Amino acid sequence: MRFKTFMLEHGLPLAWAISLTATLGSLYFSEVMGYIPCNLCWYQRITMYPMAILLGIAAVRKDYGIVKYALPPLLIGLSISIYHNLMEKTDWFDGGRHACGLVPCDAEYINWFGFVTIPFLSLTAHVLVALLLIGVSRAARTAR
Repeated sequence: MRFKTFMLEHGLPLAWAISLTATLGSLYFSEVMGYIPCNLCWYQRITMYPMAILLGIAAVRKDYGIVKYALPPLLIGLSISIYHNLMEKTDWFDGGRHACGLVPCDAEYINWFGFVTIPFLSLTAHVLVALLLIGVSRAARTAR
């Protein structure tokens, strides 16, 4: 009962806050710090940026139906992010490293604590928002 109440009251605002933080963080890295995003970073941005608007509106309106529209692009961004992290941190996808355009996909602009890179931050944001939306969906379904 407590999970359902928490998700219905705070799930969408938390998902919105995470997506807004991810959007503003990526804009900070590219526009303030001058880090040029690779192609995979652009694809991940394409899936996250609209969430900052859509989830904000849904949070205000308490529109739990947004989950069925927001989750598919997030899962696409999540899969791209997983691939990007594997390309950056393993040698499984060596062939794709230089196919990212002007900036190679394995370029590490930041490396905090030895593992936190920009693709890792994107992966974290996509996972957290997707999990929150799944939780909201389950809570809304059982509340009916």
